Amino acid sequence: MVKTKAAAQPGAAIDNTANQLRDAETPTLPPPVEKLTAMDHLRATVSQPVVAAFCAGGVAGAVSRTVVSPLERLKILFQVQSAGRDAYKLSVGKALAKMWKEEGWRGFMRGNGTNCIRIVPYSAVQFGSYNFYKRNFFERYSGDSLTPLSRLTCGGIAGITSVTFTYPLDIVRTRLSIQSASFAELGPKSQKLPGMWETMTVMYKTEGGFAALYRGIVPTVAGVAPYVGLNFMTYEFVRQYFTPEGDENPSAVRKLAAGAISGAVAQTCTYPFDVLRRRFQINTMSGMGYQYKGIADAVRVIVTQEGIKGLYKGIVPNLLKVAPSMASSWLSFELCRDFLVSLKVEEEPLLQ
Repeated sequence: MVKTKAAAQPGAAIDNTANQLRDAETPTLPPPVEKLTAMDHLRATVSQPVVAAFCAGGVAGAVSRTVVSPLERLKILFQVQSAGRDAYKLSVGKALAKMWKEEGWRGFMRGNGTNCIRIVPYSAVQFGSYNFYKRNFFERYSGDSLTPLSRLTCGGIAGITSVTFTYPLDIVRTRLSIQSASFAELGPKSQKLPGMWETMTVMYKTEGGFAALYRGIVPTVAGVAPYVGLNFMTYEFVRQYFTPEGDENPSAVRKLAAGAISGAVAQTCTYPFDVLRRRFQINTMSGMGYQYKGIADAVRVIVTQEGIKGLYKGIVPNLLKVAPSMASSWLSFELCRDFLVSLKVEEEPLLQ
């Protein structure tokens, strides 16, 4: 019995060794991993916070400007009038009626195509850069909770960034907005008005080259930086105030209200800079030019000839458009951003 057991043991050992060698020769394949498709890569890209904010910002800009296009154009027509020019020295309702009678629906939308072409990249860069600066510079050093001053600073830098990239489109939009209006100084209207690219080309060739496309950028930056900073700071503060305890986000109605309040506060505080921007943008325009020597000279001339209220011309239609404009902008931004972020491709853990 002992011998039989002892004899069986070497054979078993040989079999085990053979099995181990065979197992070692057979490669162990890793568990199959599904390849990501091009659509998966696209979803992963657009779901990144900064990219999602960039794309959603473009959508928000187009929506908000189209909603308030008639009031936006009317504001510009009010802003460019000085002493002795009273073609649009009317109430908002009568001025809109005049615009409709003389130009119809096209008058309400005049310059809106260029405005949307401008506002989509402008708003995209603004929201995207704000998210980028906030995440990579401010939150990194101050934690997740930013102070109002940090939001103000971050928004101001984002505003400067967006203006620098898109300013030529803004100055062309101003020209397109007023060239079909019934200002006597502009003379009789031609049958066909120049378009965006033609206007930009004429400005470049006849008004000083590349510098002509950035005329008025100094008062623009001076106004946009605090405006965007105040807008972001006020919106995030009011949004937190409107969020019920225990919830992560306020309702759509409260988001609309927060957007309207933030826009009204920011516009009222920075409006004189907007008037200066419009005046400088047509400073060399035939028949409408003001020939201001600089910002200080412009302020002096406006206050002397038109009084303090000259710095607030057009603020009524501007405030009337702020509520629907900023409310629709913030709501469409958040809806679009949240949708894009939700597209994130979840990575499944590999099987061990």
